[in-house]
Amino acid sequence: MEYRRLGASGLMVPALSFGAGTFGGRGELFSAWGDTDAEQARRLVDICLEAGVTMFDTADVYSAGASEEVLGAAIKGRRDEVIISTKAGLPMGDGPGDAGTSRSRLIRSVEDALRRLGTDYIDLFQLHAFDAGTPIEEVMSTLDDLVRAGKIRYTGVSNFSGWQLMKSQATADRYGYQRYAAHQVYYSLVGRDYEWELMPLGADQGVGAVVWSPLGWGRLTGRIRRGQPLPEQSRLHTTADYGPPVEDELLYRVVDTLDELAEETGRTIPQIALNWLLRRPTVSSVIIGARNEEQLRQNLGALGWALTAEQVARLDAASGRTAPYPYFPYERQEGFARLNPPMTGGAGAGQA
Repeated sequence: MEYRRLGASGLMVPALSFGAGTFGGRGELFSAWGDTDAEQARRLVDICLEAGVTMFDTADVYSAGASEEVLGAAIKGRRDEVIISTKAGLPMGDGPGDAGTSRSRLIRSVEDALRRLGTDYIDLFQLHAFDAGTPIEEVMSTLDDLVRAGKIRYTGVSNFSGWQLMKSQATADRYGYQRYAAHQVYYSLVGRDYEWELMPLGADQGVGAVVWSPLGWGRLTGRIRRGQPLPEQSRLHTTADYGPPVEDELLYRVVDTLDELAEETGRTIPQIALNWLLRRPTVSSVIIGARNEEQLRQNLGALGWALTAEQVARLDAASGRTAPYPYFPYERQEGFARLNPPMTGGAGAGQA
């Protein structure tokens, strides 16, 4: 396993981490992904640890807290061997205090997560979304208090815009609070918006990307191709509306190229898609999910080899899209490009 620093922090994380979103299967919101129980989860954790995958990501909303409970049961007796990453901030009920990142909500969310996970500290605690109704100073001071109390060790965010993350870092700097070390982001060959603003920000501010849905919300498994309908058993029929949209032609163009590279390399389409991500700037860890041992072992095969520069260029060309304003002049006009050269491949910030 390859280990990297989480952004500019001292925390070393594996290049691949495991997403426990399929654990639990309770409730309605974020529960359609799977129903892995504690016994099945222990076996998946066993395989991960054998391969050096030591970080496990979950959230309070996954299966209405059951994901954290199952993960806690699966790692029982080996807490010192793992890195626990969880998130809070999305609604956990209909009450006025059941959503957001106010001081009272954050303290309660951390206490609830500690209880469900069966631990006395969380390695990486992330805000699941930006809360426009709570002052950033209140959020940052509360997280800093929780770090000083030893209940969380590192902090991060998920799904923030550039200005939201930058204003949070500036607030931390102003008052001497804990800075965010991680940004859990959507990034894939069919979703490269992260590169336009958040990637340069991460490189500048020392914020490592922890990538969710690296296979484009299940679209880069190899089962969807040009002229081939979505299989009836695909979970995309029920979960597509939750995830980021993808234009059909972009998807088909990327999969066509992945098919070509699979033939050349002898690797699977998911392995190639993951390998491409692992070499992108600022990426600290890529979250993989699995419902069974076979899927997990296949995804682990994304490590230990590398695409050639020519193969990466073909994937870049197939997946590339015109950047939105104000970024497109920096791609297309020489004067702008000289002032702001594009970021290139390599793990960049976060690479150990």
